[in-house]
Amino acid sequence: MDPNPATRGVRARARQAMRAEVATVVQDLVLERGYEETTVDDICAAAEISRSTFFRYFPSKEEALFGESVDAGERLRDALTARPPGEAPWVAMRRALDSLIEQYEAHDERTRRLTRLIVNTPSLAARHREKNARWQELLRPEIARRLGADSADDSDPRANAVIAAALGCVEAALTAWTANAQPQTLAKILDRAMQAPSHLQ
Repeated sequence: MDPNPATRGVRARARQAMRAEVATVVQDLVLERGYEETTVDDICAAAEISRSTFFRYFPSKEEALFGESVDAGERLRDALTARPPGEAPWVAMRRALDSLIEQYEAHDERTRRLTRLIVNTPSLAARHREKNARWQELLRPEIARRLGADSADDSDPRANAVIAAALGCVEAALTAWTANAQPQTLAKILDRAMQAPSHLQ
């Protein structure tokens, strides 16, 4: 291991840049050809890398397609932790999700097409749910703290319920966002989804 922090930083940035570049190639190919029709060999040829290089950066085609969203859980956790300490858990979750929504809307139409592909491809939809399960574990301590609950107490369902409900609202918002050729902004759709529980009382 290189003891020089500056060298490690350069290498980490180079790795991140390569991952982003390959992820973009994967996304371009699957939008053009379809997910099942795109092979790792196709990706390597388009990115001008070897198979061993591809697997050095990604364990699978699915992981490469998801690109930066794989690391979004840490950013969401940090955004949640940064919310005002006394803010209600549901409000804090909604505001923390702004960072995720901005990422989706940064490349509006392209991202909508990719999201539609994920929603409509069973293996990718399953991978997306696995990602959400990991996010739930990351967010649980902070939501539990805001609830005055013990995050280690598995018999208390409240933190998991808040997080699952919020991420379920995100899923519903993404589905609605991709279903319409000219939808509202994703932020407005998510606001509508997250207001739904209050209307059920």
